[in-house]
Amino acid sequence: MHKNEFIKQVAKETALSRREVSQVLQCSIDLIAQSLHNGDKVVLTGFGTFEVRTRRERRGVNPRTKEHIIILPTRTPGFTASTGLKLAVLGKLEQEKVGSDQAENETLPLKSARRGRKTKTQITK
Repeated sequence: MHKNEFIKQVAKETALSRREVSQVLQCSIDLIAQSLHNGDKVVLTGFGTFEVRTRRERRGVNPRTKEHIIILPTRTPGFTASTGLKLAVLGKLEQEKVGSDQAENETLPLKSARRGRKTKTQITK
């Protein structure tokens, strides 16, 4: 779903015009970007957390010259999805609301702190 489709759908499900939804969405994006620029973390409960992550200095290779180079540390935006969002993507959110204990034994791929590799972790309540 692209931004325009998203705006159209939100306008359809609310009593707001496309223009109003577009302004709210753009303001939200700008506010998140400004907060990240200032070094703040943005937590949207039930959705996820936006934060600035720092990539460490690392060695690389120039593909043209095959020369070894040092890639300087850099800051980059990151997003961590909430458990509720992960369950919604898997279609298990309704089960969780009803009180089903099946989700306790399921595993979700979660982002590891080490170079973005995925690991499987148990969901706990």
